[in-house]
Amino acid sequence: MDYNTIILAKEEGVATLTLNRPETLNACNDEMAREALEALEEIRGDNEIRVLIITGAGRGFSSGVDLAAGADSGEGVRTTLSTWPGIVAVAYALYNLDRPTIAAVNGIAAGGGFSLALACDIRLASDQARFSQIFVKRALVPDTGATYFLTKLVGTGKACELMFTGDFIDAAEAERLGIANKVVPHEELMHEAKALAKRIASGPPLTIELAKRAIYKGFSETDLARQMDFEMYLNRLAMATEDFKEGVKSFLEKREPKFKGR
Repeated sequence: MDYNTIILAKEEGVATLTLNRPETLNACNDEMAREALEALEEIRGDNEIRVLIITGAGRGFSSGVDLAAGADSGEGVRTTLSTWPGIVAVAYALYNLDRPTIAAVNGIAAGGGFSLALACDIRLASDQARFSQIFVKRALVPDTGATYFLTKLVGTGKACELMFTGDFIDAAEAERLGIANKVVPHEELMHEAKALAKRIASGPPLTIELAKRAIYKGFSETDLARQMDFEMYLNRLAMATEDFKEGVKSFLEKREPKFKGR
């Protein structure tokens, strides 16, 4: 499928979704939100794709909602910002995708763009990346899941500071706070992201999907025994796969496993 505001590429089990409005630092308008949702559905339906990388074209990852869209009337902004579908729906779809997701943050990630990165499972940052919960400087409440994701990563105190000030932080600070898993030289970002994606893609995809379910259920589970029961339930499902048999067989034969996703 051809897209106007994004680029979707697939290679060796890895899909790369590039936000492609570089003249706006990849600000999200209605068309981009619609196309991103279509791409995520395409990925969901493609059993060959095991990992998704999301990044931005040009100097930015994403500057969030395109405030210039419909600025005279405000209707375009309100539609993209506060209704479904829109950037909110994109973040929700990213979070709920059954494949591992990696944000390769190549530049500015501000507002809803920051939230899109937070909605991914793993975040790699270029040493040129910068992050801001810029909502307050536009007299907006942090949204697109920011108050859900960020508080879990950095705690309420630091989340309040970042959200109440809208200050930018650099990649090194993002790594220190646990927002970025790793910071790499700018020119090596996509190489590192693809290398990590291929490592994950070589694993047992059904088991990784189940592990992702367990991890995010653990976000809000308050009962340890109930979470342990859930883990055991998922492992019963995992042990019914051919990949589990291959994992055991490869261990006994002292070789690397070859998982097929069955």
